[in-house]
Amino acid sequence: MSVSATLAANAVIAARRAAGLPVVPLGFGEAGLPVHPMLVSALASCAGSAGYGPVAGIPSLREAAAGYWTRRGLPTEPSQVVAGPGSKPLLWAILGAQGGSVALARPSWVSYAAQATMHGLDIVRLPSIGGVPDPVELDAVAQGLRLSTVIVTLPDNPTGMVTPPSVIRDLCAVAERHDLLIVSDEIYRDLSTVDFLSPASVAPHRVVVTSGLSKSLALGGWRLGVARFVDDDLRDRVLSLASEVWSAPSRPVQEAAAVAFAEPSALVERVSQSRLLHHRVASAVASLFGVPAPDGAFYLYPHVPGFATDADAASHLLSRNGIVVLTGSEFGDAPEACRIRVATSQLYGETDAQRLRALHSDNPLELPWIAAYLDLIRSALA
Repeated sequence: MSVSATLAANAVIAARRAAGLPVVPLGFGEAGLPVHPMLVSALASCAGSAGYGPVAGIPSLREAAAGYWTRRGLPTEPSQVVAGPGSKPLLWAILGAQGGSVALARPSWVSYAAQATMHGLDIVRLPSIGGVPDPVELDAVAQGLRLSTVIVTLPDNPTGMVTPPSVIRDLCAVAERHDLLIVSDEIYRDLSTVDFLSPASVAPHRVVVTSGLSKSLALGGWRLGVARFVDDDLRDRVLSLASEVWSAPSRPVQEAAAVAFAEPSALVERVSQSRLLHHRVASAVASLFGVPAPDGAFYLYPHVPGFATDADAASHLLSRNGIVVLTGSEFGDAPEACRIRVATSQLYGETDAQRLRALHSDNPLELPWIAAYLDLIRSALA
C-alpha cells in the first residue's frame, strides 16, 4: 500500500517549494489558517500535563464534545464520546470493530477504502449524491452483499457538496431495512453554507458521528478527533482497539480541545470568518473551472477534458504550470472520467501574516498573493 495520496501531494508541494519551483497548491486539504491565540495559550498552559489519561479521553473534553453535538440538535452524554488522535484513527477503529462489508460513495475520501482494505473488509462503491451512496443503489445491493456499514461524508470530500435532506432520510430508511451501521464523517460540518441534516438526527440508534478540529479551526497537526456513539457495545470494542494502538490522545491537546469544543464566542467568530473565506476563494476557483461553487468545505471536483486519463491531466498541470491536484481515481472514480480533486485552502498565503490578512479581508480575492494564484490557474486552464 502506498502513502496516502493527500499526504503524498503535500510532499510534492513542499519539495517544489524547497527547490524554488513554481507551485499552485491545490492538492492537500489542509485548512491553511493560523491557530487562534486562545488555543495557543490553552495548549501552552497544559504543556506540563503528561499523564496518559482515560482511553476514551479526559472528562472535560468528552463533556465539551457532548455539548458541541447537543447544541447541533444531537443530544449527547459524555459517556457516548470517544476521543482519538485524529478522526482518521477513530474511523479505522470503527471499521475494525464493526467488521463486515462496507459501502462507499464513488467518489469518496481516499482513506475509507484504504482502511477497509487494511481490515480485510470487502468494499462496494456506489454512485454518490454529495458524499452519500445513492440510497436506491444501496437498497438494491445491500441484501445480496451482506453489507454491514455505509460511510457518508457531510459536506463531501472530494466534491464539496452537501447531500439534500431528502436523500439523508432515504439513506436512513435503507439502513433500517438492512440493519446497516451508518458512519457519518462530519469533519466539515461547521464549514457548510447550506442546510445540513445529519443521519444521526433521523436514525440516531444506528449512526456513529465522527468529527474533529482539523478543518473548522485549522488544527490538523494537533491530531484530535472525536466520535459519538449510541451503541455501547460498538463503543467498547473501539475502546479495546484504541487501548492497544494509541492508548490515549495527547493530554495537552485534549485540554486545549476541551476549550475549542466549548465554543467560546471568539472561536465561534473564527469559524464563521474561516467559513466565509473558504467559500469566497473556492467559489472564485470554481468559476475558473466552470463548475458550481461548493456547498461547504473547500473542495471542487471538475472534469478536465482533452486527456485520456486523470493522471495525464494532473501530470500536465504539474509539469507545465506547477499546479498540484489529486486524480479522481484516487477517490474511486475511473481514470478515463478525467476528474481531479481541487483543494483551495492553501491559497491564502505562505505566512501567518498573509493568512490572517486573508481571513479578515472584506475582499480576499484582491490580495496580491491570492490574485496571483487565481491568475496562474486562469492561465493554466486557458
